[in-house]
Amino acid sequence: MVHIIGIDLIAHGDQSGERATVTDRYLEVVENAKRFEALGFDGFGVGERHHAPFLSSSPPVLLSRLTAETSRIRLFTGVTLLSVLDPVRAAEDYATLDHLSNGRLELIVGKGNGPEQAELFGVGRLEAWDALEVNYRLLRQLWGDEPVTWTAPEGVPLTRWAALSDVRVFPQPRQPRIRVWHGSATAERSVELAVEFGDPIFSANGFNPIEHYAKLIRHYRRTWEEAGRDPADALVGAGHGGPFVARRSQDAVEHFRPIYERFAARIQANDTHLPGTRTDYESYEDFLERGSWLIGSPQQVIDKVLRYHEEFGHTVISTGGHRGDLSQEDYVDSLTLFAQEVVPELRRVIPDPPPPPTNAP
Repeated sequence: MVHIIGIDLIAHGDQSGERATVTDRYLEVVENAKRFEALGFDGFGVGERHHAPFLSSSPPVLLSRLTAETSRIRLFTGVTLLSVLDPVRAAEDYATLDHLSNGRLELIVGKGNGPEQAELFGVGRLEAWDALEVNYRLLRQLWGDEPVTWTAPEGVPLTRWAALSDVRVFPQPRQPRIRVWHGSATAERSVELAVEFGDPIFSANGFNPIEHYAKLIRHYRRTWEEAGRDPADALVGAGHGGPFVARRSQDAVEHFRPIYERFAARIQANDTHLPGTRTDYESYEDFLERGSWLIGSPQQVIDKVLRYHEEFGHTVISTGGHRGDLSQEDYVDSLTLFAQEVVPELRRVIPDPPPPPTNAP
């Protein structure tokens, strides 16, 4: 059965300009994670951003609260900006969380693209891929069986610069190998690093038509096989915007129209707070037809996910873990309908992803 999770980037204020207090927004994340568990979803994640309007600068802190508020669902990051973190600190924080959650933690790592990264951490957007690769290699060593000796490579701007000599970090994770997904939209070097370590990938699959993301997934599967790995072990996840599900497709489409129009206007004004965001859609109808967002009746949403599955072969799906521009009542009603009428059919048709590794490599 396909696994379906929610991810909240924890933006402060929706597209209509409404703004809860910071405290209320954090508490909303907690309630949404509990709701996802109660409705039978498989996981819940929080993003990491270090610029306005996002409040998700400290995922380990938020996830530590969620470990206490949930008992079954797996807990994700989406994404951990490993390009700007000290791998020693990240290794300690997330190993601790793995124990607190009783081994329910999974990471999605990425470079990030916020304009304030260079100012805050000294790692620019063009340098972040190099920093991410260096930091990921060190993270895996720190979670290994042997003491680590390490020196920062020259020419790569890093948040961590101090050398390590024959060190171990404590605690080590509860799981033998925490599953780490490599998140990206189009970066081939990201999926190539995933192949090297035998890791899964998570496609952003957010703002553009399917082909924009399918090329990277095909490259991942091709590189996986060229490395001599079993094609059946190439694990792919993908995000889907929304959902907004209603009994009648017309109701869902018309209710969501002003939400899309506000978002499109922000992109037009270059005010999305997501650098590089663009879309190739000519209209709202084109967005509904070719975009990944899950808007419509239960059957329409099922059909769209299955179309993407034919292209991606993904067996883990993320969708919106927050209400966004919807009212709380509309969000809860939509999510409940999605859980009751969409999720069972997707689980019937799409195969189960493999479980996290039970042995260290």
